[in-house]
Amino acid sequence: MAKVHWMVSLVRVITILFVLLGCFVLFLYSPFYSQLMVKGLTHFVSVDVNEVAAESQKSAALSEHENLEPGSNLWIARQAYLKLIEKRFEPERSKDLKLIQARYKLLQQLIVEEQEKENEPEKKLIVPLSNKQIQDQEAIAAASTPIDFLQFNTPDNQVLMEKYVAFLETYPMELPTLEGQEGLSKEDLLELEKNKDGIVAAKSSTEPYAIVVLGGGLTLGANGKDIVVNNYTRLRLERTLQVEKKYDLPIVLSGVEAPYMQAWLEERGIEAKLLENRSMNTCENSRFSSLLLQKKGGAPKVILITDEYHMPRTRRLFALNGIETVPVVAPMPTTLTRWRPSEKNYDHSRRANYELLATIRDVLFGSSDCREIP
Repeated sequence: MAKVHWMVSLVRVITILFVLLGCFVLFLYSPFYSQLMVKGLTHFVSVDVNEVAAESQKSAALSEHENLEPGSNLWIARQAYLKLIEKRFEPERSKDLKLIQARYKLLQQLIVEEQEKENEPEKKLIVPLSNKQIQDQEAIAAASTPIDFLQFNTPDNQVLMEKYVAFLETYPMELPTLEGQEGLSKEDLLELEKNKDGIVAAKSSTEPYAIVVLGGGLTLGANGKDIVVNNYTRLRLERTLQVEKKYDLPIVLSGVEAPYMQAWLEERGIEAKLLENRSMNTCENSRFSSLLLQKKGGAPKVILITDEYHMPRTRRLFALNGIETVPVVAPMPTTLTRWRPSEKNYDHSRRANYELLATIRDVLFGSSDCREIP
């Protein structure tokens, strides 16, 4: 058999590579590539909830009106209060509920008064610091470790929790009652079930507690001056309107776009009270939103709204922060076509490629540009 010249072999290899590249480019502009990528991401990306992080949402007492710092004395008092309410939420024990509620209000007042006393500035002579002392203080501040918002179950907090529970159960108080009326009426109990007066009824762990909507960017309005939500964000908000009609749940808007998203919803008669407006990327979306939900009482499961390419990576990040997600896909600004115009298909393929690479980066190296706290 005659020996093939090396130049011929090289040309054959280059030709094969060009053919393969052409096939790939053709596939990239097809309506199939992006759907194949998103199916692969959905199948292979893990959404198992981190059990340690889930402890921070365990109280599952989400309220739009609470804004307590996790781990603070007021936050611990709130957990003690909810713990007792869950045990005694029965019509025949309505008087106990009212007593616990009155004691809880008193406990809040006592904690605030104690904190105000501790925070009173002491009158002392202010001595100017030398440059070396200033540098030493700055070094100490820089070396301090950030607060770990997930580790609340410390011995000190457990002791404080027991102390607050004992206060709520035993502190001597008398409640004024109307003539002929004992404890809470049926109407009052119904109000308790509807999360009124600060009391939260226990929910099934299979039910979502909130609707979390991720921002997709901003743009200039028609006049070229006003800042408005872009098409990615607008379509997510339109899907939110549909979901909100079915589920009467608090709406969490996440991202620096949150104030503009809130304005868009308010124009359509929907009020979103929970704004997380510090996050600059998907990792911060999940982390800062989970911290916000902690402060509001906890939400172990939420409805998550974003586009289908963004969904697998976002669900994974929320799971790492202790929150289970129910995916609700918002449409893309462009729709897939059969073949032409192929530019619309490429928009989807490009989005799928970005999320594929971002997911691989997150899994292998983590998100280096993700801040720990807002």
